[in-house]
Amino acid sequence: MGRVFFTQYRKGRTGIEAFRGSILEHARKLGVEIASECGGLGSCGRCVVRIEKGAEGLNQGTDKERSHNLEPDERLACQARIVNPDVNVTVVIKDFGDYAILSESLETEVALAPAVSRVGKTVVHESVGELDRYGGAILGLAVDVGTTTLVGQVLDLADGRTVATFARKNPQIAYGNDVISRIGHTMSHESGLKDLQRAVVRGINEELLKLEREKSCQRRYVYEVVAVGNSTMRDIFFGQPVHTLGVIPFESSNPSAVTKTAADIGLSVNPNAVVYSPSLIGGHAGTDAVADILACGMYRHEHVSMLIDIGTNGEVAVGNRERIMTASCAAGGAYEGATTECGVGAIEGAIKNFWISDGSVGYETIGGKPPVGICGSGLIDLLAELLRHGLMTRKAKINAPFHVTDSIRLTQQDIYQLITAKAGLRIDQDLLIQYYGTTLEEIEDIYLAGGFGNFINPENAVAIGLLPPAPEKVVRIGNAALAGAREMLLSLPMRRTAEAVVGRIEHTKPNEREPDFPYLVAEKMYF
Repeated sequence: MGRVFFTQYRKGRTGIEAFRGSILEHARKLGVEIASECGGLGSCGRCVVRIEKGAEGLNQGTDKERSHNLEPDERLACQARIVNPDVNVTVVIKDFGDYAILSESLETEVALAPAVSRVGKTVVHESVGELDRYGGAILGLAVDVGTTTLVGQVLDLADGRTVATFARKNPQIAYGNDVISRIGHTMSHESGLKDLQRAVVRGINEELLKLEREKSCQRRYVYEVVAVGNSTMRDIFFGQPVHTLGVIPFESSNPSAVTKTAADIGLSVNPNAVVYSPSLIGGHAGTDAVADILACGMYRHEHVSMLIDIGTNGEVAVGNRERIMTASCAAGGAYEGATTECGVGAIEGAIKNFWISDGSVGYETIGGKPPVGICGSGLIDLLAELLRHGLMTRKAKINAPFHVTDSIRLTQQDIYQLITAKAGLRIDQDLLIQYYGTTLEEIEDIYLAGGFGNFINPENAVAIGLLPPAPEKVVRIGNAALAGAREMLLSLPMRRTAEAVVGRIEHTKPNEREPDFPYLVAEKMYF
């Protein structure tokens, strides 16, 4: 008998024995969540999946599927049925559910000096020259291209005000929910890079079209775009090869600043619009980390600060106006639901807060919906509470799986995944402090950037060793990557500052620098 695999979930990687039923029925039997608002009738079009392997074991596409404008390798999970149970089928889910996406960012002040301005009756870019005849507005777009989410702001370049904001999932999630799987897709499929580049651009274009319809935000008046993201996301956005980021020494083939036109990329703004992203720092520390450093102001402070951005990748920076050091590591997979049995992303119904009081379990879900799993902030709370109440030892051992609900539990294997992920990020923090030649006591602020950092409980994160033991120094700065992108959009001098800052950042790779790195990580795994 064949099996049906859902490779984005740990519990789906061993698969389920194939039977003559829909892909949606297989997912439900395995406990894998697929969005389906119409209950499997084929009318809502939400349960889109991509068939990686085994399409020959499925029925032909149905009339209902043809009405939803699917890509050639896409199916509706409720309509795609197993007709040959002897074939192995590999399924990638396109829609993980409605994410709670952080669009709030620091309202940093910057002197207005954009690269695009009005000169008489024309719109002019300082390095390109004339772009268009003036038609009533000059707009710009700042966008944070995250592994999981896309967040953008349309700004009026004449006065700096925010015209509109959008936030959505990155459609690339249909090709895998981490950068490694997406790099792998570009290497194993001839059209892989194009697939991913088109997906992210299509997502941005869809949001811009919505803003035009709902808020009269005219796309043709967008004359400049500043995009930031980790190294993989930035390079894919610009259509640049990313295979070198997936093999030693894990570096971009083009770390320099990138400038293209909107027409080159396929963005539905003014075709002459200039699209810019600053230089990468190194390895997987990309332009999102550059934007974080700009937004928190570390580069101009006399005192030493630490910056921590926890996402699918984790970036850590330590420094001030004299010197900045950075490091990056894989961080968020376990805390974003990729490798834990009941872990999910920050979707509606995810348990985001957790507590134990008088022997009873309490929790709060995103959107107040019935629980579907546990997201990163809830997992941190859960570990901390198990530790506090003696239900987990300081060696991270539990006697039996801990049930939050009848169907949601934390296993010993889950705990292993979580402590391994937190140990990698924490050792980077400690070693970076050591390399810099400072101490935790001398660090004045610990900036937490990104959606994950915005929602976690710092005390609980300290309790499990994810953050340094100084919760009183923690400063949440929201979506700092978007704030930094906005600064570079509104101010040409800030763009030059960004390039200068990147030029003096010392990027280090502790896993290569430390011969005993695996042992150092192991020491951080426990509490």
